[in-house]
Amino acid sequence: MTRIDAKFADLKAAGKKAFVSYVMAGDPDFDRSLEIVRGLPSAGVDIIELGLPFTDPMADGPTIQLAGQRALEAGMTLKRTLALASEFRKGDDTTPIVLMGYYNPIYSMGVPAFLTAAKQAGIDGLIVVDLPPEEDTELCLPAQEAGLNFIRLATPTTDDKRLARVAQNTSGFVYYVSITGITGAAEADAGDVSPAVARIREATGLPVVVGFGVNSPEKSRAIAEVADGVVVGSAIVSHIAAGKSTAEVLAFVKTLADGAHSA
Repeated sequence: MTRIDAKFADLKAAGKKAFVSYVMAGDPDFDRSLEIVRGLPSAGVDIIELGLPFTDPMADGPTIQLAGQRALEAGMTLKRTLALASEFRKGDDTTPIVLMGYYNPIYSMGVPAFLTAAKQAGIDGLIVVDLPPEEDTELCLPAQEAGLNFIRLATPTTDDKRLARVAQNTSGFVYYVSITGITGAAEADAGDVSPAVARIREATGLPVVVGFGVNSPEKSRAIAEVADGVVVGSAIVSHIAAGKSTAEVLAFVKTLADGAHSA
């Protein structure tokens, strides 16, 4: 059982939904990013999604793209991202970390070397948005053999046939992208999300966490009421981009977490 599996089991036993926060590793720099990540669990975050900076983030909107650029300009790399996770783990051995990004940096490091380093750093799961199920032998299957969850995305355009393929080697949870398009582009609607979540749960048997288009405590609660958890990314990254203090960023995160946990 991974930390992700254990977290969902604990939340289910407590009758609570998961709150997942996304932040870009190294934004605006290593030290500040680590400070924010260290504060996320006490702000109510159940699972941390740690963005891996990349030069061509095709699924991300301007907010996440700019965060990645700031991180890259500050010298962030895959190795430094894993180093950040390692530093976090020195003080927290229970909060799951999901590394979210694109395949190119992992491919460049080499899959065996990356998986060894990721496990040593305390990474629990991977979301690699540009690796479809047809490429499972590249990373998905080796990752799961190494004890990491490989988390898939499903979208409003994922039909039943495709969903069966998506579910085949997915573990941990399914990330449902509530809108079509890029991150931060529109708001999620609980009425639209609810039937999609039910369909994915039936197909996979896994918890379904909903992201994209969640930007307020009210929206966080509404989505959590119809899903197993909610992800907020762009709204949090926007606070970091605006130069808010760590305390201010974490206070905002707590309002989102409280929304999800009140569902």
